[in-house]
Amino acid sequence: MSPDGRAASSHPTPFECSEALLRVFEYLDGEMGPDDVSRVRAHLDACAECFRQYDLDQMVKMVVKRSCSQQAAPTQLRSTILTKLTMIRIESE
Repeated sequence: MSPDGRAASSHPTPFECSEALLRVFEYLDGEMGPDDVSRVRAHLDACAECFRQYDLDQMVKMVVKRSCSQQAAPTQLRSTILTKLTMIRIESE
């Protein structure tokens, strides 16, 4: 069973996990098309480990938003942060 109470299917492959985690911020920011949203949502429903990471990313995003609600981050800063997060995830695998 997934952390939010949904029934989990068989564990996805490492490739599916890395793709879902790589794209989680696109998912959180609503920057995906409906097909990609469905794929990521299905993966998160089936993979408790990825769901925990998604939940953590969502919490970080909410804290940053609450702390910086009056200021928008520069595009270059956002790009740099996403690149570094991706590198950290790749190194930890």
